[in-house]
Amino acid sequence: MIKNTLYYIYDPMCSWCYAFSKTFKILKEKLSNDINIVYIAGGLAANTDEPMQKEMALNIENIWKTIEKQTNTSFNYDFWKNNTPKRSTYLSCQAVIAAKLQNKESEMLEKIQEFYYLKALNPSNEDILTKAALEINLDINKFKIDLYSKEVENLLLKDFKKRDSLSVRSFPSLVLQYKKEAYPINISFDDTKGMINQINDLSTNVYF
Repeated sequence: MIKNTLYYIYDPMCSWCYAFSKTFKILKEKLSNDINIVYIAGGLAANTDEPMQKEMALNIENIWKTIEKQTNTSFNYDFWKNNTPKRSTYLSCQAVIAAKLQNKESEMLEKIQEFYYLKALNPSNEDILTKAALEINLDINKFKIDLYSKEVENLLLKDFKKRDSLSVRSFPSLVLQYKKEAYPINISFDDTKGMINQINDLSTNVYF
């Protein structure tokens, strides 16, 4: 029997993805073993060393406040005082993919979110990503090589192509795929029941 694939499309520096992370963890635990979960790096912003414009920084800080009110997710606002923010997330995507090469994809994603949103560290910077890699016990020399490697670059581009083929325009997104058919799953930030029911219904029906 061909397994269904549930694609999770994310960006490590997407604040809504961070808000969804606890619910997604519960969702994964409740899913049938017949569901193959695949992470897809969506990519919010290309790599740059240019500081983020103040207006954009204020807008993102306000988004955090909105998310906090709507989902009871905690944020450390010291980030905006202690860092020079950059509109740059591809490197953090590359870090998750580099960790995937050492079978620690989800661990790296969680660590980047912890560093960014709770410890007010900037995962747009290589040194912070290296610190994250150390904390999840990656082979750090391999990680540093892989982070900028052609292999990781190609895997990231492959993720972007998959994102586009699934018609995903926002993060986080969940898409269930069986053979050539793709079915968007309605995201809930505080309850897995509706998502589980939708996935189970689709998983049952697509076999007929």
